[in-house]
Amino acid sequence: MIRRVHPALWLTVWLLSCGTEPERRPDANGGFPTGTQQRLDGGPSDAPPHPPPPPPAKCGDMNGGGDQHVDFPALMMAKTAEKDGTMARQRALLDARYDLADRPSVDVTMSRGKPVQQGVRVKLPAGQTWEGLADMTPEQIRAADTFPAGFLPLPHPKQAEGGMLFPRFHIEEILRQTGRNLARFDLDFDLPDPFLPEFPPAIFLTTRPDLGDVSQGQVVTTDNFFELFKCILNPKQLDGLRLLLTPFAQQQFNFTDDRRSDRPSQGVACFDCHVNGHTNAGTHLVGDIRPQEVRHRIDTPSLRGTNIEQLFGSQRALMSVEDFTEFEQRAAYFDGDPVLATKKGLNPLDRGAQVQGMAEMQRILGLPPAPKLGLNGKLDPSKATAAETRGQELFFGKAQCSTCHTPPYYIDQLMHDLHVERFYEPRLINGILATADGPIKTMLLRGIKDSPPYLHDGRLLTLEDTVEFFNLVLQTKLSAQEKADLVAFLSAL
Repeated sequence: MIRRVHPALWLTVWLLSCGTEPERRPDANGGFPTGTQQRLDGGPSDAPPHPPPPPPAKCGDMNGGGDQHVDFPALMMAKTAEKDGTMARQRALLDARYDLADRPSVDVTMSRGKPVQQGVRVKLPAGQTWEGLADMTPEQIRAADTFPAGFLPLPHPKQAEGGMLFPRFHIEEILRQTGRNLARFDLDFDLPDPFLPEFPPAIFLTTRPDLGDVSQGQVVTTDNFFELFKCILNPKQLDGLRLLLTPFAQQQFNFTDDRRSDRPSQGVACFDCHVNGHTNAGTHLVGDIRPQEVRHRIDTPSLRGTNIEQLFGSQRALMSVEDFTEFEQRAAYFDGDPVLATKKGLNPLDRGAQVQGMAEMQRILGLPPAPKLGLNGKLDPSKATAAETRGQELFFGKAQCSTCHTPPYYIDQLMHDLHVERFYEPRLINGILATADGPIKTMLLRGIKDSPPYLHDGRLLTLEDTVEFFNLVLQTKLSAQEKADLVAFLSAL
């Protein structure tokens, strides 16, 4: 038989037990003793003192391993302390390689009017001339160590770490419009503004060529894209554009402690580098090469003409813009490390519902008008100058440019290895190992004057630099007049 205990009895037992705790008495200073316990009579007890509370728990390490925790204040302090020295070293490298004076062209401008920088800016070794170098064989140049420093691979400002880095003018505009800060506390962008694409760049649509530049002089962001394009794009294209403007977590810009922004960051959008579907020359390191010292710097390519291209990525040879869009967000944003991507906020995109719309939007980004070109991509004789006409003849002849850059869009959809390492001994330059680059995708030349700097890593600041580079590498031995005529033709594309 189960006995029932009266509730009053339980209450009495509980009250008695609560009253057995000894009273704690304050000491002479009004506090309570912590090192000793008191007896009921107030005297000291022989019982051992309570142990002190444990220190705050620590987890992870400063290299991103273990778990997601990094001591952010210590990280920011250490990286900020390195910044001045890092940037001074990069500026010294650029000053040694290039003439960085602001000398704009008086008659060649980009699509919205920014003057193109003119002249060869790569500095020659002491006592050398371009003509003298062109008369030397690659073996002689290598033995004499006279290959111009500006033709060597260009390191990231912080090659040992890399990461996305944006020009100041872009950082300020995105902050003004959206409140998102793309500044890094450890680095600034290194190349001077006059050698970068115009900002904001024009936007041309293959679906509405009659409208010309549809940017209305604005940087397109999540703040204004709907108002700008609601009467131009269909709903699927609009949503693709929205996603291209939406920030996703990235290696240096994320919500965790392992970041390079002073505050937790929403991340980076596709159009933070490919601003207005073009480029602001933002830089990064390729994610698929190891070790760190051989990772190439990336000069952000334009997305104009995506409908024409069949290969994507300077060395990856991805076969569709869908693949490239997905690759960038899944891998390139996190240096090809899926573990860090998961820890920092990877957001896989749905191939059908999201990636396809983003790709469709990219495919309607058109090339700038080239009023002097005919339907075959070559000059209309009635509109071209004598210099441009001579330059075209050189392009398809002596200069050998058309071997890779075939009209009408001046791209052959292939990859080529120039074997530039023939001209120099491997060397370490500000953290990058200057050695063989390997095969690089042929870049589209239509609208090329809008997209400085040049080559896959941006080592060539002007079209004149580019002509000198290929004249030496291809050993075409162009005269000074022929080089000027070739630049005139390239500016008309």
